[in-house]
Amino acid sequence: MRSCFVRIGAIGLALLALAGGAFAQETSTLPNGVAAGDVTQITAVLWTRSTALGTVTFEVDRDANFARPLAVASAEATDPLLPVKAQITDLAPGTRYFYRATNAAGESAVGVFRTPSAAGRRDGLRFGVAGDWRGELAPYPAVANAAERELDFFVLHGDTIYADYPSPALPAGQAITLEDFRAKHAEVYGERHGLNAWAAVRASTAIFATIDDHEVTNDFAGGAAPDTDIRFRGDAAALINDTQLYENGLQAFQEYNPLNDEFYGDTGDPRTANERRLYRFRTFGDDAAIFVLDARSFRDPSLPNVSEFTAEQILPFIAATYEPGRTMLGAAQLADLKADLLTAQAQGITWKFILLPEPAQNLGPLNAGDRFEGYASERAALLKHIVDNGITNVVFIAADIHGTLVNNLTVAEGPGAPQMPTGVFEVTTGPVAFDAPLGPTVMELALGLGFVTEQQANLYRLAPAALKENFITQLVNGQIEPLGYDLIGLDGSEIDAELIKGGYLATSSYGWTEFEIDAATQQLRVTTYGIPYYTAKQLTDAPEKVVALQPAVLSEFVVNPR
Repeated sequence: MRSCFVRIGAIGLALLALAGGAFAQETSTLPNGVAAGDVTQITAVLWTRSTALGTVTFEVDRDANFARPLAVASAEATDPLLPVKAQITDLAPGTRYFYRATNAAGESAVGVFRTPSAAGRRDGLRFGVAGDWRGELAPYPAVANAAERELDFFVLHGDTIYADYPSPALPAGQAITLEDFRAKHAEVYGERHGLNAWAAVRASTAIFATIDDHEVTNDFAGGAAPDTDIRFRGDAAALINDTQLYENGLQAFQEYNPLNDEFYGDTGDPRTANERRLYRFRTFGDDAAIFVLDARSFRDPSLPNVSEFTAEQILPFIAATYEPGRTMLGAAQLADLKADLLTAQAQGITWKFILLPEPAQNLGPLNAGDRFEGYASERAALLKHIVDNGITNVVFIAADIHGTLVNNLTVAEGPGAPQMPTGVFEVTTGPVAFDAPLGPTVMELALGLGFVTEQQANLYRLAPAALKENFITQLVNGQIEPLGYDLIGLDGSEIDAELIKGGYLATSSYGWTEFEIDAATQQLRVTTYGIPYYTAKQLTDAPEKVVALQPAVLSEFVVNPR
């Protein structure tokens, strides 16, 4: 069991209420609430957005009454769409802190975070991960229970806005200007229909965040030349990650998350030299380490996806994925990841969570060009590094594909080479809100490609949730089994796992995933929560019904460490 001071509990919640700052709190001039994040054992970044211009004061204390604050910092709100941040230092490891933001109008909002435990401690850990939420589908009841779970941190795992989709904040679609991107971020962290689920989550725990593609535009490749993509063509920059559209998107992302502004130095590689550095390596006692990756800013262009599922197209595609030097992560980020994995193993840390926004598991040739599967040479090098160095208990966590799929990872050293076990598995999570999620999308694609009949598709549409998931499992396995990849799930693998509830697949819902490490046994429990997915029309027609949806457990399994 965790030490009693780790959890906020009823007393902590009561103190927050007395301080005028329940988790869901927002005020007329603090419309996105507050957030804290990018925590280390001794530092944290505090965040808010004030529409009242002037000085914003941040106070930090171990008590929610703030009678004698341990730290006070201030920042100037100069633009109603521009958030303010302050870094707090000299904190103690493994400690819960309350914080309060008060603006020039005298309005306040309160939050709480916990610093990571010091090396040598096993206090247990509980954290959440989610990705993929569109603005027109706010206010996101799929995460409405996350603030109550008393998490140590939450990872916002990419596609935190959909800058290229119409929404109430920007009906025209693609964000262009910095103000456009700011408006899209303010939208998803704001109140709608009487609910602000993300403000509640962000005030309840520490936040880490990274991008996927839609923080800028769909499927962009930051390491490519602008003339390779019509949306960036005409910009004089040498690479997409220096174009104005990219810079606007990344600046707004950085502004709207409680993150330090970090940059690479002179790496010797124009892809990464002096560019924004979203990569994070953090340790949480001896329980876990996390490695948060940026899989967009430095990548080569995706390979064209196969259009016909024939050997004449699939085999050349697989061969092209092994082209030497093709990269998704960029050399500097990959080197950091490899070195930090070795460090975590040497320090005796049990679990290593690699947070890669796109899936690392092989899901077959359908739309594979954008996933790590489309960068097979680099994927193989990373997995071989893990295996060859005896790095144990590695878990990839992904989002992007709008559904939960769990599978162990295998690796082949080249096209046609045998698949070898790695002892690594992956959990994809989400979406918080993307219409339609993976299951219905796959079914419609399968229908269009002739993999299923109209009768089968109709049966799927009418089936209960469990049968829908079985149907999608069969479709996915039908793609991957002929290529020698392991089937969906952890049964029969070398992962010591036990399924407790549901299955290893949840694809017709909106939700998030929780990861919990038991302090005594170090057993990992993975729980996916979700609600039935809804459309923008359903939300508009009956918002009270959508807002009232309550997340339930869709999938739960445990894994014993090696």
